Amino acid sequence: MCAEQQRIGGIYTVIQTKAKITVDEWGENYIMMGPYYEHNFKTQVEKCEPPNQAIKAAMDSLINNGCQVHFGRWLIEGSPYVILFDIGAAAWNLDRWKGDLWNACSIGLPYHDREANDSLIFGSLVAWFFKELTDQLQDKPNVIAHFHEWQAGTGLVLSRSRKIPLATVFTTHATLLGRYLCAGNADFYNNLDKFNIDQEAGERQIYHRYCLERAAVHCAHVFTTVSQITAVEANHMLHRQPDVVTPNGLNVRKFSAMHEFQNLHSMNKAKIQEFVRGHFYGHLDFNLEKTLFFFIAGRYEFSNKGADLFLESLSRLNYLLRVHKSDVTVVVFFIMPAKTNNFNVESLKGQAVRKQLWDTAQSVKEKFGKRLYESLLRGEIPDMSKILDRDDFTIMKRAIYATQRHSFPPVTTHNMLDDSTDPILSNIRRIGLFNGRNDRVKIVFHPEFLSSTSPLLPMDYEEFVRGCHLGVFPSYYEPWGYTPGECTVMGIPSVTTNLSGFGCFMEEHVSDPSEYGIYIVDRRFRSADESCSQLTQFMFSFCQQSRRQRIIQRNRTERLSDLLDWRYLGRFYMHARHLALSRSFPGKFKMDHLNLAPTQGFRYPRPASVPPSPSASLHSTPHHSDEEDDDTYDEEEEAERDRQNIKAPFTLGAEPEGKSKQPLENGN
Repeated sequence: MCAEQQRIGGIYTVIQTKAKITVDEWGENYIMMGPYYEHNFKTQVEKCEPPNQAIKAAMDSLINNGCQVHFGRWLIEGSPYVILFDIGAAAWNLDRWKGDLWNACSIGLPYHDREANDSLIFGSLVAWFFKELTDQLQDKPNVIAHFHEWQAGTGLVLSRSRKIPLATVFTTHATLLGRYLCAGNADFYNNLDKFNIDQEAGERQIYHRYCLERAAVHCAHVFTTVSQITAVEANHMLHRQPDVVTPNGLNVRKFSAMHEFQNLHSMNKAKIQEFVRGHFYGHLDFNLEKTLFFFIAGRYEFSNKGADLFLESLSRLNYLLRVHKSDVTVVVFFIMPAKTNNFNVESLKGQAVRKQLWDTAQSVKEKFGKRLYESLLRGEIPDMSKILDRDDFTIMKRAIYATQRHSFPPVTTHNMLDDSTDPILSNIRRIGLFNGRNDRVKIVFHPEFLSSTSPLLPMDYEEFVRGCHLGVFPSYYEPWGYTPGECTVMGIPSVTTNLSGFGCFMEEHVSDPSEYGIYIVDRRFRSADESCSQLTQFMFSFCQQSRRQRIIQRNRTERLSDLLDWRYLGRFYMHARHLALSRSFPGKFKMDHLNLAPTQGFRYPRPASVPPSPSASLHSTPHHSDEEDDDTYDEEEEAERDRQNIKAPFTLGAEPEGKSKQPLENGN
């Protein structure tokens, strides 16, 4: 039986998308646990009875002692069972449970830390439940409990201290102290071995949280992290080397038609172009067919997400495009939620002007068409000077006059509450990118998550990503990084870094990531200025590509999506669970520790055809014809070669014959 705990929304995508393959593996024996929130339960969970009498008996024991426990199916793909504990209803036990925690591991929690206190209540309920459950099951079957993050870790610490017969796995998606140190602009990765961990945690008043996290890490039978870079961090911050790296995946939906994702790109690009026509009205002196859309999205962590590096690189890119007299324009979107009070008037006016202009053009077109039709019916070639009358010209002149503008198009779509101190706006002022006519790089800061009901940019996030040409995520602190992963499965090239889990993963598994549309900026071993220059060069090279080269690259990017599919990455979680069983119940489960060879030797090769990115040896100027042909590119042949490379990835090591099924059979 496998139970999995989650506490916070940061891991929501991992837990939700992984549910399907885990349910396929464990069936009704896979149960998730979390805190109960009435509104979410009513809208996202279908209440039902537990299928297992032992679970029902354990729940009844808690309910009879004054706790509230709810059971149902989570209405997501896979429909996993969930057990939800009402933290508020059990809060009367808090002082007693604080004493239990102190007696178990000498960790005290301050009364004012609501999150830590909630995690203790939740953890105590979970440990209590597991005690009742294992008493009912009597070792048949064995139970694996997988805890995510320090908020769920209290349950692990209490379960181990009470010697409850469980196989335990603990996953950290980012260390607690790592987040705090990077948010404070510490030179984190160059000083990993120099930090006084206890002192740093104490100065930030999170020492008790850090102790809970570290206790959970050291109590777990198996400790995992989501990436190699986080494994290095965890080794220094938490003083334990992770046993298994469990990369984050996605449920990849393949289209039956190979080029359907290219069609979606074209459709959604047209929607973004409509927004740009309105936003830049009066300054639309650039060719939209030669305009590229770049974007950065995520939590508004200015330094951690690399927005500082990105803005500086955009300033340099603008200079390069102007110096080379490029006819390419780049419109860059910043999708990061910040404090606003509404859309600004200029942005709304731009969309109104665009719509009015469209309506005017449609009415004139109807008149023109009708007169042309009648003239042709009479067998006459129409006199073009008479086919439109004076009123039509007046209407068109008025429409043109309405598009005149004496100010620059706004760099932000909303009224910002902290306009003068906002980091993005302050840096835009510093680098002077104000959407002027001579600027080849234009900026649109959208400080709100995208929505298909927005009057300004009516698109949801997935549609928007599909319509863009390049996602740029030059993060400094990113334990995994779902945003470039989402770009990859949609066939959109992206920029990431070797300080993100995703970037390290791609470096390990793809021989030449940039040929597959994954540009990896070196932020670990280069100075900030060198990293900025590298990012600028990546973007400038991307701007030099012809339309056909971009299409070829998108095909290659989309083929990498198999790498990120849970059908493959789920095997790392399987491995962690099997390892936990072998360590907690060594008499029943065996695992050959020499067979942990992870993923060595599995790499997408460099494409054999001429690379899609331009190179100085092939072109003397940055201007290429869209009609240029690449005779060495055979998409079917290249796609088949890539399919062969993903046939047998992630060999976690062959287990001894006759034992490969043992953990699963006993686990169920």
